[in-house]
Amino acid sequence: MNLSVLLDMAAEGFGDRIVVGTRAEGLTAGRVRELAAGGASLVAGAGADAVLYLAVNGPAFPVALFTAARAGVPLVPVNYRLGAAQLDHLLAQHPKALVVADAAQAAAAQRAGLGFRTPEEFLRDAAAAAESAPAEEGFVDPDSAAVIIYTSGTTSAPKGVVLRHANLVSYVLGTVEFAGADEAEAAVMSVPPYHIAAVSNALTNLYAGRRVLVLESFTPAGWIELVRREEVTNAMVVPTMLARIMDEPGLERAVPSLRSLAYGGAAMPRRIVEQALREWPHVGFVNAYGLTETSSTITVLGPAEHRAALDSTDEAVRARLSSAGQAVPGIEIEVRDEDGAPVPAGMPGRIWVRGEQVSTEYAGRGSSLDGTGWFDTRDQGRLDAEGYLFIEGRIDDTIIRGAENIAPAEIEDVLLAHPDVADAVVVGVPDEEWGQRIEAVVVARPGTDLDAAALDGLRETVRATLRSSKTPDRIHAWPEIPRTPTGKLLRRDVVAGLAPAEQVR
Repeated sequence: MNLSVLLDMAAEGFGDRIVVGTRAEGLTAGRVRELAAGGASLVAGAGADAVLYLAVNGPAFPVALFTAARAGVPLVPVNYRLGAAQLDHLLAQHPKALVVADAAQAAAAQRAGLGFRTPEEFLRDAAAAAESAPAEEGFVDPDSAAVIIYTSGTTSAPKGVVLRHANLVSYVLGTVEFAGADEAEAAVMSVPPYHIAAVSNALTNLYAGRRVLVLESFTPAGWIELVRREEVTNAMVVPTMLARIMDEPGLERAVPSLRSLAYGGAAMPRRIVEQALREWPHVGFVNAYGLTETSSTITVLGPAEHRAALDSTDEAVRARLSSAGQAVPGIEIEVRDEDGAPVPAGMPGRIWVRGEQVSTEYAGRGSSLDGTGWFDTRDQGRLDAEGYLFIEGRIDDTIIRGAENIAPAEIEDVLLAHPDVADAVVVGVPDEEWGQRIEAVVVARPGTDLDAAALDGLRETVRATLRSSKTPDRIHAWPEIPRTPTGKLLRRDVVAGLAPAEQVR
């Protein structure tokens, strides 16, 4: 099965239902299919071998996704926030692409020698082409590339993750009930189109029959206003967004229409999720963990588990609020040691996953799997006896201080639990004596002041909770911590801001 079949099912099952955009001006499932057929004609007419999307999220994005699927070419959503050199490099990889780009990206397209349509022009031309588009699409191999997503490159140059139709369809069928949403349901996304969550949400919400709205520029007040105006029932945020909503002074946070809130993409401070659970007792919370290479979500901590953890007096159960939940159907998870052997429950190690939704390759680099189909996430974590997965950060982020391996996430959890800390990051900084020293950066919650005495107090809190070898040598207060738009920490930028330039590698 390919992605076009999912759209066909939606168009034939609830073709008159608005599935993209506002209630007043949105696109129905049937209209999305018509536009995708017209878009595929544009691809064929141009002899394009990809649809490159270099624009903000909006109605043109799902149309471009299904245009590429119907045409049998991959969609390539590109990060429009990249610098000129990185953009030029990525665009050079796709010289025959049909390009959809915001006017602000005209210079990048021109440097690459590519013509482009703005999202509005793309929808207009697709609509015109739809009038004469073939009624039947050609055969699209489920094993062909559906989407190529370039990873964020927070620790290295971006790699193109090839997601095949079979990967994405497996994820959708394994996690969503067809037409399971009622007509009144609406979802809001606040992630850019070059993130796997944008792709997976476009697919799953359409398959469920749920209308999708996009909030491209996030503010706490703007998010609340959109949820109220459009009577949003489902939302997805990254942890920094929920933290800003919860910490915004004077913000009226009542959202009576909201039924489900999913979060993921980075660590969620336990204090924040506990506050949100209490403020919105009518909302079901879902923590989802996944990677681009896994076609999105591979573990879920569901609504009932959130509430049970909040209400429990058993600290082991309460601790599950800090977990990523259990594996979704069709996914196997192992935690392995450095030699590749599985470790017992509760022991930390590298997280490996296997399943049909896991990608098999990086563009131009070959397979990403081992000989038995397992993928090394390069994340560190542990599984408890009931299969709940706890993420402890990237293997590459591990601090090696005097031959001791230290996971930054363990220290960050202590800092984030402090009532005056809104955000925190812990990094290893080059040090001649220890190899690396531990330094932390914290951001004060609104209305608080982290002066020198308060920072010393934070160090003592870490020392009392953990031990001296895990206590940061220094803690710095910054106005904000550098992150990507999807909430991922930019640890390289933090290290660069702390260490002398000649010591940073």
